[in-house]
Amino acid sequence: METQVKQDESLTRSAFLLAFDLRKGRLTGRGELGYLLRAAALSELLLAGHLADDSGKVRALTAPAAHLGALPAAVYEQIAAAPPRKWGHWVTKDGGKAVRLVRDELVAARLIGVERRRILFFPVERITPRKPYLSRRLAERVAQAIRGGRPVDRLELDVRVLAALGTAARHKAVPTHGRKERIQQLSEPVEPIATALRKSVDAARSSHAAG
Repeated sequence: METQVKQDESLTRSAFLLAFDLRKGRLTGRGELGYLLRAAALSELLLAGHLADDSGKVRALTAPAAHLGALPAAVYEQIAAAPPRKWGHWVTKDGGKAVRLVRDELVAARLIGVERRRILFFPVERITPRKPYLSRRLAERVAQAIRGGRPVDRLELDVRVLAALGTAARHKAVPTHGRKERIQQLSEPVEPIATALRKSVDAARSSHAAG
């Protein structure tokens, strides 16, 4: 029986699958993947009523159920135990751990494969999709959401949020040129998170370019 990405599938797992470059069979934007996954977890918690935006800062409300996944649970625990902080803080915190948590869930679900080896004594990890068609379908649905054709309020919420986060993360597979108004509409349910993600990715890339 084939595994499907359901409409109510975890946003974090879907965001990870969306990050594959299927032509090369590998993940893209590895340096910022943690930001994207953290933003997806925050979006999931916000939309489910577990978090609230309080004048630009994040406020914990009620703990999430276990089915949301390991990353949203970990993010909620961090927020609940800390003083109020802005969304950007939580987008950029513990990105490496975020990748590992979602990676392990996808390995357990047999949706990705992980090959570990050493090159010149340094450990290298190669992650590949075991069901590339799932990533392809997600990319197609996100691209269609951005290009238009259907009113934004008629789109599935998971696709709408993935499109908003994918564009905020400057994902190569997500078309953005000339779609500024559409993207703003897509981002409305998670606007503070999408804005924080975009600023975090831009800052990271500027820092990397500056050396």
